Amino acid sequence: MPEVPISAEPRTEFGKGFARRIRVVGKVPAVLYGHGTDTRHLTLPGHALMMALKTPNALIRVEGLPGGNELALPKAVQRNPIKGVIEHVDLILVRRGEKVTVDIPVRVTGEVFPGGLLDQQLVQVPVEAEATHIPQGLEVDVEGMEVGAVVHARDLDLPAGVTLAADPESLILHVIAAPTAEQLEAELGIPEAEAPAEVPPEAPLPEGEAGAEPAAAADEQSG
Repeated sequence: MPEVPISAEPRTEFGKGFARRIRVVGKVPAVLYGHGTDTRHLTLPGHALMMALKTPNALIRVEGLPGGNELALPKAVQRNPIKGVIEHVDLILVRRGEKVTVDIPVRVTGEVFPGGLLDQQLVQVPVEAEATHIPQGLEVDVEGMEVGAVVHARDLDLPAGVTLAADPESLILHVIAAPTAEQLEAELGIPEAEAPAEVPPEAPLPEGEAGAEPAAAADEQSG
């Protein structure tokens, strides 16, 4: 994974008021820690940080620090729940060649066999890898998989130098039978269509009364 350079500025002010002021000018408060060092409080350019964090487990080269540049991984990112903008980030120091445990995304490609429905249980899985060689994701090809097919963590194709840090029996995905229209209706609580109520046939008139009403109408007209 390529290193993403980001220029940092040490900060000595703290509190919500200070954080609001620097966010207004497009900057983000951050902390950098790890390897037994003292926590360093920084200010980072918001746009550059946002672009870097589009890549999972982005390897950030923090530049402009007293004592030289440092490599770091994002540990925790706080975002505004409404706007989605980054409000604060924790960075953890890493060293070249150092092994780290991170969660990486599991991406699915292909389409399962008709009649099947893909049920993905895990969208990311923990692995151990060198800090400078973290895979951006793992792909699982489900093309043509039939009902009953299963993929466990042990079945994932890991790059060289990367080892699984999860239970090998963890279920990643499986293919289940697609529900029928009747099953969907039952699940949604849709009542079955009711048959129309039968209308009883009219009772036949007694002999001699048939046509009586029209005859009476005719007498009224003639009178």
